[in-house]
Amino acid sequence: MALPKGRQSKARGRKRRTHYKTASVSTSLCPQCSQQKMPHRACPNCGYYRGRPILSATE
Repeated sequence: MALPKGRQSKARGRKRRTHYKTASVSTSLCPQCSQQKMPHRACPNCGYYRGRPILSATE
């Protein structure tokens, strides 16, 4: 197994990790209230998921 000849600096390691970025959160429109929500989750605005009320509506 190969061994490194010397220690890499913190800057060199961080330069390599510049491409390790998290993807932005995708959103979709709620069919009930047309507000932005995360897919496959109950709407935080109206509380519906797949046409059924799941959460109590916040007012």
